Amino acid sequence: MDSVAHGRPRIVVLASGQGTNFQAIIDASESGRLCGEVVGLISDNPDATALRRAKGHGIPRVVVERKSYRSKREFDLGLAEAVKRFSPDLVVLAGFMRLLGKGFLDEFPEKVINIHPSLLPAFRGLDAQKQALEYGVRYTGCTVHFVDEGTDTGPIIGQRVVPVMPDDTEDTLRARILVEEHALMIECINAVLAGKIRRNGRKVIIYGG
Repeated sequence: MDSVAHGRPRIVVLASGQGTNFQAIIDASESGRLCGEVVGLISDNPDATALRRAKGHGIPRVVVERKSYRSKREFDLGLAEAVKRFSPDLVVLAGFMRLLGKGFLDEFPEKVINIHPSLLPAFRGLDAQKQALEYGVRYTGCTVHFVDEGTDTGPIIGQRVVPVMPDDTEDTLRARILVEEHALMIECINAVLAGKIRRNGRKVIIYGG
C-alpha cells in the first residue's frame, strides 16, 4: 500500500447508520491491533450515529448526500472526490447502504472492501439475518469481500461461521454475528494492508499467516 513507507496506512470508512463496525475499527486502531489509522469518515446520512462516533474520537467527517446530486453517477463521482481528499490506502464500507458504481470504484482499484452479515453468496442485500431465519439454515455468519458494482458480489476475502439457534430472533442473531463481524473485519483489514492478499480472478489468497 502506498503510504506504508511514510507511516501507518490510511483508512477511510464509509457508514450510513449506527457505525458499530466503525467503532470496532477505531478501537482496534487506537489499541494497536490494527496496522492502519482511520483518517476520515464519510456518510451519506447526516443523522448517522457513526458521525457522532467520529467526532468523539477527533476523526474528520464528511457528509455526501445523494439528494445533492442529479444522478447516481454524479453522486459516485462526488463521493470519490470526498474520499480522495484523504489519500486513503484502503476504503472500508461499514454499514454503507448504497451501491457504489464504476465511477467510484475505478478511482480505488482493489482498495474497497465491505462487511456483510451472511456467508456469501447466500442472503445478499438487505435484511440478511431475516433471510437466514426465514430460509431455515442451521448456520450463517459474516463475510468480508472486495467491492464490485453488484450487490455483495465481489471476491471474498474472509468468512466466519455463526450457528443459528432454534429460538433466535433477528436481534439475537444479529448480535452474535456482529461479534464475529468486528473480529473478521480487523483480521481482513490487516491482511490487505500488510500486502498478504493476492487475487486470481474471483479467488482471493491470503498468505504469510
